[in-house]
Amino acid sequence: MTRDEIRAIVLRALGDVAPEADPSRLDPQVPLRDQLDLDSMDILNFMTALHDALGVDVPEPDYGKLGTVASAVDYLERARSRETNDGTT
Repeated sequence: MTRDEIRAIVLRALGDVAPEADPSRLDPQVPLRDQLDLDSMDILNFMTALHDALGVDVPEPDYGKLGTVASAVDYLERARSRETNDGTT
């Protein structure tokens, strides 16, 4: 899966969690909480959507590592890579 595909999944998940927002207008470097009115349930739903779409478990202590679109894509790309490598060894 490419970075662009992961980014599209992140944006789709954000659109599902915050339907009033336009995910295509999000600045990838600005914290999501500064751009969207997300509460803790929204964050949980976002993480669940990412898990459902990508099969990546994000432990609660790591939620902050997905604070921007860019950091979420980086985190998920690394996590998918680790899971793929762990599955082949």
